[in-house]
Amino acid sequence: MNYALNNLDKNERETTLTEALRAFKPLLRDENTKLVLALVAILVNSALNLVVPAIVGYTVDNHIRTGDYRGVLVYSGILLVFFVAAFFASYYQTLTMGGVGQRVLFKLRNAVFMKLQSLPIAFFNQNKAGDLISRINNDTDKLNQFFSQALVQFVGNFFVIIGAGVFLLVIHPRLGSAALLPAVFLVMVTRLLSGWIKRKNAESLQTVGGMSGEISESLNNFKVIVAFNRRDYFRERFQTVNALNYAASLKSGLANNAFTPIYAFCSHTAQLIVLGYGIFLIAGGNLTLGILISFLLYVTRFYDPLRHMAALWSSFQTALAAWERISAILSMESTMKTLPASSSASVAANEVLCFENVDFRYPEGKQVLKGISFMLERGKTYALVGPTGGGKTTTASLMARLYDPTEGSVRLNGRDIRSYADDERSQKIGFILQEPFLFTGTVGENIFYGNARYATASQEERASILQKKGFDGLLKRFDQGLETSVVASGDSISLGQKQLIAFMRAVLREPDLLILDEATANIDTVTEQLLEEILRTLPKSTTRVIIAHRLNTIENADEIFFVNEGTISPAGSFNHAVEMLMKEKRGS
Repeated sequence: MNYALNNLDKNERETTLTEALRAFKPLLRDENTKLVLALVAILVNSALNLVVPAIVGYTVDNHIRTGDYRGVLVYSGILLVFFVAAFFASYYQTLTMGGVGQRVLFKLRNAVFMKLQSLPIAFFNQNKAGDLISRINNDTDKLNQFFSQALVQFVGNFFVIIGAGVFLLVIHPRLGSAALLPAVFLVMVTRLLSGWIKRKNAESLQTVGGMSGEISESLNNFKVIVAFNRRDYFRERFQTVNALNYAASLKSGLANNAFTPIYAFCSHTAQLIVLGYGIFLIAGGNLTLGILISFLLYVTRFYDPLRHMAALWSSFQTALAAWERISAILSMESTMKTLPASSSASVAANEVLCFENVDFRYPEGKQVLKGISFMLERGKTYALVGPTGGGKTTTASLMARLYDPTEGSVRLNGRDIRSYADDERSQKIGFILQEPFLFTGTVGENIFYGNARYATASQEERASILQKKGFDGLLKRFDQGLETSVVASGDSISLGQKQLIAFMRAVLREPDLLILDEATANIDTVTEQLLEEILRTLPKSTTRVIIAHRLNTIENADEIFFVNEGTISPAGSFNHAVEMLMKEKRGS
């Protein structure tokens, strides 16, 4: 399956407003009461603002023109009450929707992050971490801004526009129709430009994700950049993505502000129409001064929200573009499903893992393994040797079900490995990488990470467990023992110490199968001996699979497999394996 988000962004059908709102329903399930109250506050605020022009016009015709100043004061007091009530309604709706927006943001980020955790390794191989971070942080924040700010104003302005239009047509149909003529032009322009605005915002968000990905990748590899003195390469790549983001942001900014001058022009045109036509009607005795003033106020009530909605419409298009980027993740389904448990009819007595006619290719890549079949027995040590790129790590990844075979099957303890739940499989299979990944925290937290057996154990109990395993001497290599601080991406501890933690973490699980992928390639001989001591504490039933280039690492293996060009064949004795490797090197 192709998990490349960039391809999805370009090829998927655009999301409609109805589809976006329907997709948001689960996130708003607990917000119905708040939304209803906010809607009531919006309606109250809109109604109060719509009544004001009518009261002003009535006051002009019936009290100001007649010199009834007492009436002017009375209606001024009424207007003051309306303004105060509108203020509190507006404040309440803003406060309520701000809370709704934050809760939706919280749920949405959780949903995206949980979805990412459910996707296979192939997804992360095809997408940059920086772009995924941008989708979780930046794109979800665009939606939060729309919900907490733009949506309230959008709905409120919508009611004011509808109400003002109704008042204009009811008070004087001919003058009202003339005042609304420019709005027809605005509707046509809005429909014409909306798709373009959305595309420009989507391109801008895409370049933000690309820039985040480039920054993340460059900073993660900054040691290499410094070691090879290639800061110029880092600068050039950043300048390239920054220039792309600048150009896209410039275009999206232009698109987002395209409506503003058009709406302003139509508003001024409508006011001139009302003023000119209104004076003509007053001269003919068909209109009063108060009604003309009311009309001008209603025209302002109609077109000012329209101008405001022009900016809000751009915000909505940005939110919709952000939602499409987020929904591209949420709509994904992992191809690595858990199958019903069933045992094979023919299982060898000591079989722990078996490949049956396994083929494998990476998405949009060449075939890596072809028709592979072999069996690993319980308690034995196996070695996978072969040239770089021959398929050793891919084979190990299939053993741990980091990937599923393209064809064929992998059995663990007689069952299809796909029938094991993730937590059950991770307890049965340990995987130690060449460069172990540790989490920011303490040594103790990293050693016991993900081990359900000791999840509730206290610090004292954990120390006792490690002592029984004979690991207490190893912990003395850390300044503060289990409490030694670990920084995931830093150098708070050495590579050898990181490997010690990774080995202890894997051995404590007592897995049925332990895979070591070049796990001792970058450490000194003394540390390698310590790691071998840790491995000796494994149960005798644990099967070990070692991937190594250093021949001394595989010298004591019970069986050696030669992996090259998509095939796996028994290499026979250690000396025969060495001959095959030397022959391969000479051939290359």
